[in-house]
Amino acid sequence: MQQNHVEWNDYNDKVLIRFDQAIMPYLIDLKNNFTQYAISDIMELNSKYSIILYKWFSMSYNQFEHYQYKPNRTKKQLEDYKSPRIIISDLRELTDTVDDYSRFDNFEKRVIKDAIKEINSFTHFNVEYEKIKKGRSIDSIQFHIVKKANWKDENYKRNDVQAQLTEEQKQAQNQVNYAVAVANPFTMKLINSSLLYATDIANQDTILELAESVYPVYDKLVKELGEDALATHMDYVRRKMVDYSNEKKNIAKYLSIAAKQYLNSRLSKQQMKE
Repeated sequence: MQQNHVEWNDYNDKVLIRFDQAIMPYLIDLKNNFTQYAISDIMELNSKYSIILYKWFSMSYNQFEHYQYKPNRTKKQLEDYKSPRIIISDLRELTDTVDDYSRFDNFEKRVIKDAIKEINSFTHFNVEYEKIKKGRSIDSIQFHIVKKANWKDENYKRNDVQAQLTEEQKQAQNQVNYAVAVANPFTMKLINSSLLYATDIANQDTILELAESVYPVYDKLVKELGEDALATHMDYVRRKMVDYSNEKKNIAKYLSIAAKQYLNSRLSKQQMKE
C-alpha cells in the first residue's frame, strides 16, 4: 500500500511531497458530481424500479450534501436537490416503462408506490412524493427525500461497504486539504523561519491544524499590519521559542497563541495612538 512521502532538501529549502495515487482523483477534483450509494442498500432491493429510483434519489441527495455548506448554491437549489421533481414522461424514460402500464394508476402503484415502500423499508432514505397536476392530468412527481438519522450509527454502517468508503473519502479529503495547506505560502515562510521542520511537514494533523487555526490569523495580521510585521513576528517567535518535541508541545497551538497575542498587542497600540 502506497503512502504519502515527504522529502526536504536542506540545500535549497525545497519540499517534495508525493501523494498516494488513491487520492489523485480528489486532488484534480474529479469527484464534484460523484454519485454514491450504499451497496448494502442496493442488495436489499428486489424491484428494478426500486433500484433505479434509489440511485436517482442518491444522485440528487448527494448533490445536496456536497453543496449544503458551500456558497455557490442558492437555498432553492439546495431544496430542489432534497425534493427533486420529474415530469412523467422523463420518469417513464428513466424506468424504461414508456410502453408499459399505460394507465397512470397502474404505473403509480408498480413503479412509484411499491418502489418507495421498498426504499423506505431497506435503505437509509425515507421518501414521500406528491403528484403535480397540469390542467386535469398528472404532469410530474415531486419527491421529498430525508436521510434516516441512524445512518450515522456505527452499528448501521458496520457492514456497509459504501459507508466505509465514505469514511475513506473523508480521509482523502483531508489529504487534499493537507496538500493545499502545504502549498500555502505561510508554510514556506514558517520553514524559512525555522519554525517548521520536516517532521512537522510530514504530519498531516499538524499541517491541517496550522491551516485551520494559524494561517487565518496570519492572513489578518498581514492585512492589518503588512508582510514586514509577519516577518518580524516569526523572527521573534523563532528566537524566543524553546526546543520542543511532539510529546512536549503542540506547535500549531503554540504558533496560534503567539500570533493572536502579537496581533492583539499591535492593534491595541495602534488604537491607543489614534
